[in-house]
Amino acid sequence: LSFSLFRGTVQHGLPLEIGDTVLFILSPQGIFPCTYIHLKNAHIKNKGQFETVIPTEDSVITEMTTTLRDWGAMWKRLYVKNEGDLFHRLWHVMNEILDLRRQVLVGHLTNDRMKDVKQHITARLDWGNEQLSLDLVPRREFSMVDPDEISVTELFKLMEHRHRKKETPVPASTHHLFVHMKSLMSSNLGEELEVFFHIYDGRENRPLSERFFVRLNKNGVPKSPEKTERQCTLFVDLGSSDLRKDVYIVVHIMRIGRMGAGEKKNLCSIQYRRPFGCAVVSIADLLTADSKDDHLLKVYACTTESEWYQIHENIIRKVNSRYNLSGSNTGLAVSLQLLHGDIEQLRREYMVLFTRGVSITKKLGFSDIIMPGEMRNDLYVTLEKGEFEKGGKSVARNVEITVYVLDIDGQVMKSYVAAGSGEPGGDEYHSFVLYHNNSPRWAEQIKLPIPVDMFRGAHVRFEFRHCSTKDKGEKKLFGYSFIHLMQEDGRTLPDGTHELIIHKCEENANLQDSSRYLKLPFSKANLPGNNQAVKGTKESFWITSFLCSTKLTQNGDMLDLLKWRAHPEKINDSLSKLKEIDGSEIVKFLQDTLDTLFGILDESSQRYGLKVFDCLVHIINLLQDSKFQHFKPVMDTYIESHFAGALSYRDLIKVLKWYVDRIVDAEHQDHIQQVLKATEYIFKYIIQSRRLFALATGGQSEEEFRCCIHELFMSIRFFLSQENKITSPVTQTQAVFLRTFPAVYGELLKIFTVREVAGFVRETLGSLPATAHAECPLETVKLHCITKTVESQLYTNPESRCILLPVVLRLLQAHMQEQRDLVMCARILTSMLSLIRKDDSLVVSEEVDLIVDSLLVVLMRTILEITNRPQPAGTNMRLQFQDITGEFVACLLALLRQMSDKHYQQLLQTFTSKDDLRDFLLQIFTVFRILIRPEMFPKDWTVMRLVTNNVIITTVLYLSDALRKNFLNEKFDYKVWDSYFYLSVIFINQPCLQLESFSPSKRKRVLEKYGDMRVMMGCEIFSMWQNLGEHKLNFIPAMIGPFLEVTLVPQPDLRNVMIPIFHDMMDWEQRRSGNFKQVEAKLIDKLDSLMSEGKGDETYRELFNSIIPLFGPYPSLLKKIERETWRESGISLIATVTRLMERLLDYRDCMKLGEVDGKKIGCTVSLLNFYKTELNKEEMYIRYIHKLYELHLKAQNYTEASYTLLLYDELLEWSDRPLREFLNYPMQSEWQRKEYLHLTIVQNFDRGKCWENGIILCRELADQYESYYDYRNLSKMRMMEASLYDKIMDQQRLEPEFFRVGFYGKKFPFFLRNKEFVCRGHDYERLEAFQQRMLNEFPHAIAMQHVNQPDQTIYQAEAQYLQIYAVSPIPESQDVLQRDGVPDNIKSFYKVNHIWRFRYDRPFHKGTKDKENEFKSLWVERTTLTLVQSLPGISRWFEVEKRELVEVSPLENAIEVIENKNLQLRTLIAQCQSRQMQNINPLTMCLNGVIDAAVNGGLARYQEAFFVKDYIVNHPEDGEKIGRLRELMFEQAHILEYGLAVHEKFVPQDMRPLHKKLVDQFHVMKSSLGIQEFPAYVRASPVHFTNGSPRSSCRNSVPNIISPDGARVVARRSPLTYPAVNRYSSSSLSSQASNEVSNITGQSESSDEVFNMQPSPSTSSLSSNHSASPNVTSSAPSSARGSPQLQDKHKHSRENSCLSSRERPVSAIYPNPLDPAQVNTHKQINTQTMIDACLSICLYTNIVRTTFSSRSLDSVKEVNNTQFSDTVGKLLCPPVPPSSLPPFTPSPTECQSAGLVSNSPVLSGSYSSGISSMSRCSVSEASGTEATTGDHPAHQGPTMPNSVSSGSDELIRRENKTPPPYSVYERSNPRRPVPLPHSLSIPPSVDPPALPPKPHQLRTSSMKLVPTSDPRRADGVPHVPRPRPLPRKVSQL
Repeated sequence: LSFSLFRGTVQHGLPLEIGDTVLFILSPQGIFPCTYIHLKNAHIKNKGQFETVIPTEDSVITEMTTTLRDWGAMWKRLYVKNEGDLFHRLWHVMNEILDLRRQVLVGHLTNDRMKDVKQHITARLDWGNEQLSLDLVPRREFSMVDPDEISVTELFKLMEHRHRKKETPVPASTHHLFVHMKSLMSSNLGEELEVFFHIYDGRENRPLSERFFVRLNKNGVPKSPEKTERQCTLFVDLGSSDLRKDVYIVVHIMRIGRMGAGEKKNLCSIQYRRPFGCAVVSIADLLTADSKDDHLLKVYACTTESEWYQIHENIIRKVNSRYNLSGSNTGLAVSLQLLHGDIEQLRREYMVLFTRGVSITKKLGFSDIIMPGEMRNDLYVTLEKGEFEKGGKSVARNVEITVYVLDIDGQVMKSYVAAGSGEPGGDEYHSFVLYHNNSPRWAEQIKLPIPVDMFRGAHVRFEFRHCSTKDKGEKKLFGYSFIHLMQEDGRTLPDGTHELIIHKCEENANLQDSSRYLKLPFSKANLPGNNQAVKGTKESFWITSFLCSTKLTQNGDMLDLLKWRAHPEKINDSLSKLKEIDGSEIVKFLQDTLDTLFGILDESSQRYGLKVFDCLVHIINLLQDSKFQHFKPVMDTYIESHFAGALSYRDLIKVLKWYVDRIVDAEHQDHIQQVLKATEYIFKYIIQSRRLFALATGGQSEEEFRCCIHELFMSIRFFLSQENKITSPVTQTQAVFLRTFPAVYGELLKIFTVREVAGFVRETLGSLPATAHAECPLETVKLHCITKTVESQLYTNPESRCILLPVVLRLLQAHMQEQRDLVMCARILTSMLSLIRKDDSLVVSEEVDLIVDSLLVVLMRTILEITNRPQPAGTNMRLQFQDITGEFVACLLALLRQMSDKHYQQLLQTFTSKDDLRDFLLQIFTVFRILIRPEMFPKDWTVMRLVTNNVIITTVLYLSDALRKNFLNEKFDYKVWDSYFYLSVIFINQPCLQLESFSPSKRKRVLEKYGDMRVMMGCEIFSMWQNLGEHKLNFIPAMIGPFLEVTLVPQPDLRNVMIPIFHDMMDWEQRRSGNFKQVEAKLIDKLDSLMSEGKGDETYRELFNSIIPLFGPYPSLLKKIERETWRESGISLIATVTRLMERLLDYRDCMKLGEVDGKKIGCTVSLLNFYKTELNKEEMYIRYIHKLYELHLKAQNYTEASYTLLLYDELLEWSDRPLREFLNYPMQSEWQRKEYLHLTIVQNFDRGKCWENGIILCRELADQYESYYDYRNLSKMRMMEASLYDKIMDQQRLEPEFFRVGFYGKKFPFFLRNKEFVCRGHDYERLEAFQQRMLNEFPHAIAMQHVNQPDQTIYQAEAQYLQIYAVSPIPESQDVLQRDGVPDNIKSFYKVNHIWRFRYDRPFHKGTKDKENEFKSLWVERTTLTLVQSLPGISRWFEVEKRELVEVSPLENAIEVIENKNLQLRTLIAQCQSRQMQNINPLTMCLNGVIDAAVNGGLARYQEAFFVKDYIVNHPEDGEKIGRLRELMFEQAHILEYGLAVHEKFVPQDMRPLHKKLVDQFHVMKSSLGIQEFPAYVRASPVHFTNGSPRSSCRNSVPNIISPDGARVVARRSPLTYPAVNRYSSSSLSSQASNEVSNITGQSESSDEVFNMQPSPSTSSLSSNHSASPNVTSSAPSSARGSPQLQDKHKHSRENSCLSSRERPVSAIYPNPLDPAQVNTHKQINTQTMIDACLSICLYTNIVRTTFSSRSLDSVKEVNNTQFSDTVGKLLCPPVPPSSLPPFTPSPTECQSAGLVSNSPVLSGSYSSGISSMSRCSVSEASGTEATTGDHPAHQGPTMPNSVSSGSDELIRRENKTPPPYSVYERSNPRRPVPLPHSLSIPPSVDPPALPPKPHQLRTSSMKLVPTSDPRRADGVPHVPRPRPLPRKVSQL
């Protein structure tokens, strides 16, 4: 053993670490220094590969070492798990064990101390193992037991004993009360006190113990605090019957002082004992108290002093009138504790208590169990009462008694008068004094512990004195009494009350000469009749005496018997009276009594033989009593050492035979039964007597003795053979004899040989009647007799076992077959098998043969029956049930372990038919399956489980040959083989064999002893499978699941053995049916359930994936497969299974996490889709639908939960087919389940505020109710539908942000790895919050700080990279968004729901950047992402299916920016006019931002960039676009002019200066643009309502002059008035604004409009909050902006102070109709104000544009003025930007106006200008749609809002796309079309909206479900219905 580190750098050096062990085979030299090691002797076990080196040291030390090493690692893990309490406790125990180990290693301990230390060590080892959930260690005498060296039954006993000891402590029968007197607290102190404790029986009104006496000083504390025995005591030997409620601890307190408590001190100097107080506490109160409580007892005083003797009884009976509190604050402080167990056990457990000192207070009388050798001789005298005359006094006397004990010589015996334990005895005792009482009652108990030899002639004298209260305080003697302690005949003073005579005497009488008064009479009871004078005296004194002595007797009959030689005439009477003497008197003089009896027998056997025999029987049976059973060893000792009756055996045999012969004919069997009960000791006397006789005579009369014994046994066999009725007395006598018979065996062996005694026993037991009723009590007694026989010394001898075994087995077999007395049967079998050792001796082999033939089958059947019974209810019964099961199992294992190859061969040959062998194999396989159940043994019985498994696998190896030989080919039996394979599979999968879960040391121990039994069984499975041949088809596909479970065990060798079986299965299935669909189906079903249980790992997936290369090790199989045609389909199956495992492993790993997160949901979606699309497993698909649904509910994703449940709903039809019970659904019809699902989905849509989708389902349900005329439910459904409409209009909804997330690197789960997703954020969730949430879900991920696509190194990295930025949705529902009069809170829904495509813009400079005007080279890279499913859906994120990248030119970018700014201005003006704006600040800031930027050169920069000659010449193709830009600039100027007019009307007074400034700057702006007067084509008002305008006004086509007070709404729509599809920010050209504007901007941050401003959604890096990436160039054209880049720290502060409109309720800027404070305002707005406002809007145009683009919704109507129609056509109709150009990155300082809740662009942070190349180029009406590209003409007629840019190619692409995991269908009805989610959409109709039809019109078509078109598909393109991939199997669900 190395205790130092050695590097081994020398030649041949062996490096050593501390703790390394090296085995020296030869003595080495030169490999390491000898001083670095410590040599230890050792021996080697299992030499070879798994050899074990065991040090030859104490096994306890070895166990300590290995256990502490195991604990060390687990102890550290406790610290990591923060289990601090156990961590510290274990640390203390480990230190304690180390200290004890050190003591053992030193070797200086005595044997007793070593035993104690080992006991402490093992106790602590067991405690630690239990706390750490380690295995229970079987031990014998502190040492670990090797399971191979003892039988299994012995091992089970040891385990069970330790388990029971741990669980159920045996209740103690003896109890003790510990009392510690602490102090007396009282205000009346000042005198010394005496305190007396005793235990009192309130039921019988008598004391149970002697008194404990404590002296207190004047302060109320013990006088001798250093002597603890003076203040602590143990009341010993309390029985369980004494622990009851009416047993009390009584405390009497006496004061030592003056007669009266208030007398002056100088009256007298003499002190008296006077009553002070009494306290009582019930002993039952201590049973519920803590271990050692301090009690404060209330002290009571007598109301009348004469009642003092019964004050405790009055307190117990609560006679309140006779006592009161001695003081309000008087209390006795004591400590009381009940202790349990015998006194020796207490001395060990409470060593400190006994070492420190404690007095023992004995019980009055003997304890429940009298121990031999106990010496006690205590006489208790109680001073009861006295009657005294006045003696010539006018008042009564104050009487005090003085007690003396005098010996035979009249001398006072010193120290033999004790007031109680605790204080040493004195020479005399003074009673307390009762004041002026001539009839005093004391009830004071004193103890006189006088030695036995001084009892004869001793007497007790009581002297009576009157205590004067005068000055002198004298005590005057006036009389005395006495009593003798022993009578003349030798009897002691009888117990009881004695009335003594009071002899009067003078005050100065001398009583020292006792001879003078001893001749006088002392008691009135024994006065002679002529002494009437003394009898007539009135004065008397009463005492009660009680003797507790082990040597003295008060019984005269006992004395007469012992002195039989002196009075021979009394022998007959004395023998007759012996049975009446108390047993305690007999056991006192047991030896003397027995000598007397045998002396009489020797002298007068003829005359007194029968009576002596009866007396002997009485004494023997007396010792059977539990109170005297401990005297049996005394009698044994007497027989062995003192018995001298050498001739007694003849008489004893003679009388015993006489009794036995009379049994059959006797009417009364009671006495005979008493004789038979004493058979054991009668035989002991017979045998000992014969031995003494043989010793004395040299063995004479041997034959005569043997003949007598044989005759005696013949008589016994005769009476045992009698068959009688169950209730017959003879039957009961037979039972009595059988109970005592086994005890005789040992005595017979002292004289007879083993074979002779075995013959006696066999013949005797064999004479019992064979046929008996099951209910006969004799049957149970027979079994008891067999049990004792098997456990006797006789049976341990192999010679006798051969004789007795057939008898035992016959009786045992009969009981087990009938399932009777199984507890005893198990006990017998356990004892039998414990004696058989594993050796090759012929005797053992024959015994095993006999047991196997008789009991093996019966034993297995018994185990099957008792394990199939229901377990009993009671705890004790259940424990007994488990014990008996475990015992039978241990017996079976022990028997099987003893069986050799020869035994198995003989066993199998005994089965004459195949059916018998088949039944046996099925039975034993079933039993083995039961044995390896987890509940068979307690959890920590690993040792027992390993032994069990070792026996099972050994047996299975033997039986597999029988299986092969007898049940193959034409004799094939499926059931036997199936049972075999099933057993093998569950054997391998046992938890106790999964070595990977063990600690390294435990794994090493198991491998060394047993090897890996899983691999052994796996090899056996493979071998048996190969033998099956064509019968393999019988197990396909049934065994696929079990074998797959075996391969999931993480053991490489086992997997390599088992996986080729799957190839074989596939091959045979292919031969049979041409495919292996069954194999595939079973494989997939089982794989899901097994992996969800936690089985399988990544290595297993890789191993299974390499199943094809694994054909290598099996060349014949490989060649066979290569010749077959199914190799490709096989590889396909393995690929499918591998992908499924990937998902299942991911799913299992995700489910281990605590909270629901996106990873769990995404993983479940991935698995769900896989089951639907790739495996077509409908039931599994539906199961995972509901798992996903539960996850969404837990995460409160109610919308996603609805979409998820809709998947199952869509699989059902409105039919009446019955559906079975499935998941949580009851058995019901398909219609009922679909109705329930609809209602649940509507409820969740309601909770998720997705009311539009809920309305569709409400309509469908309403149609169903209407078709069935269920008008009650129809009414409810219509009301529900109406409530949803109300919620749409009244309640607030938040618009979510969308984020693109890329998961790169190999460390991500398979369903995420190297994929990108778009995620729908939570409410109020901004980029930083989302990023933090993702990093919390993936704590090891690295956040990428750029938005560029990663390269391959990132994809292949062994890490996790997250790339997150915000994206903007591209809505599909353009008809809703572009329609007039649709409220914003409706439009906002369609802007963020049913979204397939998202975009992200990144600005960049192409070519040389012009520092003076960066707009010349500023391009935008627009990325459009298309998802596999629309959002929201069954998940909050979906994978990106397609990426499109388009570059937007600088000119197109400028057009989009100005369009968006114009739309924003238009919207704000309209809201201001319609009074929807609470204040005008947003309009003010917007006007200020645009005009200020334009004045400072904003629009001029565009003119410089695109209107110069060079640009027009170099870009002739942009002519139309340049015209469009010019038109938009003029239009912006016109809108600004109109906006200023509206602003002037509404601006408050304090803002007038600003308004004037804006007007002045506007004129400067017009001048800079060169505008003096607007052309006619821009004079039409660009302002129109975008939300909530009355429909009538929307259709008004009469134009009007621009006027802020009187505008009209025209039906046509200018291209300038298209509402934006989404809120894309369009930050303006920021310029160096004036100080005034800056101030306004600064003020706005804290003013009301700040609530309506917000930063735009960011599309930048992970670390920014709605800000642009640092790589995105700031595009402010102002020269004041030095750098185009804006760092995060320079973001505008408004970013953090403003909320996004997506995070703000859509009605944030409008009055909420539900707000009471706004009700009136709301009414005004919605009635007259709205009408006035719409009439006052000026919307007209002077020019007709006949061009159309994808931005148009309606064709523009022609008006009169057409003067510019030709010349300006091109200018008005610039080429439409490509539809795939989504908006790009927002400015870091963007902030959106509150008025743009639904469709306005987002302003820059300071509303600085109308254009900015930095901004996301917000599209107008067409920017969110699929517009025509450059390859298509821009003007080819009206296009529907959902037109697709790529035409039929796009349609084909979408039709071929992998469908979502649910089908889309909805009935077609002529209702108004509403854009719907993918799962709820209704086919669009080209007809104008119509009113819903009448109910009867719907009945024919309402049930027709047609799939809707893809919401992304253009109208007009023929619809290709999607295939429904799932087969209909719902009827089975």
